[in-house]
Amino acid sequence: MKKLEQLYEGKAKKVYKTDDPELLIVDYKDDATAQNGLKKGTIHDKGIINNRVTNHLMKLLAEHGVPTHFVEELSDRETVVKKVTIVPLEVIVRNIAAGSLSKRLGLPEGTKLKSTVLEYCYKDDALGDPMVNDYHIFAMELATREELDLIAKYSLMVNDFLTTYLKDLGIELIDFKLEFGKTSDGTIILADEISPDTCRFWDSATGEKLDKDRFRRDMGGEEDAYKEIMRRLLGE
Repeated sequence: MKKLEQLYEGKAKKVYKTDDPELLIVDYKDDATAQNGLKKGTIHDKGIINNRVTNHLMKLLAEHGVPTHFVEELSDRETVVKKVTIVPLEVIVRNIAAGSLSKRLGLPEGTKLKSTVLEYCYKDDALGDPMVNDYHIFAMELATREELDLIAKYSLMVNDFLTTYLKDLGIELIDFKLEFGKTSDGTIILADEISPDTCRFWDSATGEKLDKDRFRRDMGGEEDAYKEIMRRLLGE
């Protein structure tokens, strides 16, 4: 696999072309951002942890019926993935009230929701990733009804699997963000990452936050929290 020129650099990752037009190489960075990019910093070894945790979870999800972009882990920071066109939606799955949901609806953080909440945000940094519903999505032609139904189905499958899997490791899955993409033949697959950057993980016993909220909220201890997630998931 030959790494060619850089195609893109985002807040957390760089993406490179390869000598296969259907495959890309993703390189995870230690950069951390919050508040829509207003707060910037670094978390030591974040890129390594997010890469390895994401790949571990993607492999497990593929075994449980959720197709993903994961192909091969090249190194601690680099992974080969299938090339996709990202559907411009962030899918947020919520089990327990936290973050923006608590603020928006006045629910105390930590409130167990009576049913799983699925939210969609339009991926546009300039607009602040506004929340949208099915009607907006179809009006803007961001996805078809069939595509959105499949995205919702896969998102709930991810939630069901991860909730059970993480509970056995003493981790409560509060909420998380997913992104999906379309391969060259139009197949919808899970893309991006599943990591302490994109999920809220709380220790089941103590309620301690083991995710990016420690950085967002100036709590400190983010490096230890990320390492603890890798230790529980990968035994390292």
